[in-house]
Amino acid sequence: MFESMRYVYLVYKEQSFSKAAQKLFISQPSLSATVKREEDKIGYPIFDRSTKPLTLTECGARYIRAVEQIMAIENDFETFINDWGDLKTGQLKLGGSALYSSWVFPLLVSRFTAKYPQVTVELIERRSPELANLLQKGLLDLTIDNSILDKESFDRKVFRVEHLLLTVPANSPVNDRAKAYQIPERSIEDGSFLKQDTQPVPLEWFAREPFVLLKPNNNTRTRADAIFEKYGITPKVAFELDQQFTSYNVSCTGAGISFISDTLIARVPANPRVVFYKLDKELSTRKIYFYWKAGRYVSRAMEEFFKLAEEEKF
Repeated sequence: MFESMRYVYLVYKEQSFSKAAQKLFISQPSLSATVKREEDKIGYPIFDRSTKPLTLTECGARYIRAVEQIMAIENDFETFINDWGDLKTGQLKLGGSALYSSWVFPLLVSRFTAKYPQVTVELIERRSPELANLLQKGLLDLTIDNSILDKESFDRKVFRVEHLLLTVPANSPVNDRAKAYQIPERSIEDGSFLKQDTQPVPLEWFAREPFVLLKPNNNTRTRADAIFEKYGITPKVAFELDQQFTSYNVSCTGAGISFISDTLIARVPANPRVVFYKLDKELSTRKIYFYWKAGRYVSRAMEEFFKLAEEEKF
């Protein structure tokens, strides 16, 4: 609060210039001069100096009410800051694609809200371009994405590294040839399939099989196309879909082979209708990032969410 207002208010509370001056540890003439300057600024007297103890003029009474309102706002803000620092209040707006909104954020959000129940968390599911737009407009605090967003517009930090796996219908005859390369689902869950003794399957063995791919401009589709190009394969595309989880489900029906991330496979219930193969590391490995608008402050809620995400095992 402005110092002159504080001085005037103490004179009002003490009903005396001398008592107020003693509490402020300043001289009475100095206090009187400060109050007079405030009265000159508003153009009317605040105190009726003809009475003992001091009383307020009509303008002075309104002035004191305004000071008390300012004090109340200051106190409310100080309380908010203290609570915010301890995350007893606040909000966190998160955005993610269908995959991460369904299989990554729920666990993180549930543990975050268990630790900070008074922080309001909002989760928004959108496609990557829409999420970037919401971030840019300040309508989201964080998104999680495997796409590469503009470094000039967005700051980021790595959440984890994920790997695409070849997901093949179990009833496909091609599995007879590739059986030695199959990896059990438990090795995907614990990450042990990443060890060097687990070899990637020769993709050319699957060149004549139908594929279930995501639509163009999706990161998974871009990587799948790069893998096909490396192995000189022109895929027979059975379906082009929007979501990775849908691709997984279609592969489970036996309709075709899909490229599915270990993020998803490690979280969905085991399904005996599909088997998995490791792919070439160079093209199948990608990073998942947390993104936020470049230059914006990182709130306490964001900081604590980052810490929690780093502690979790995915």
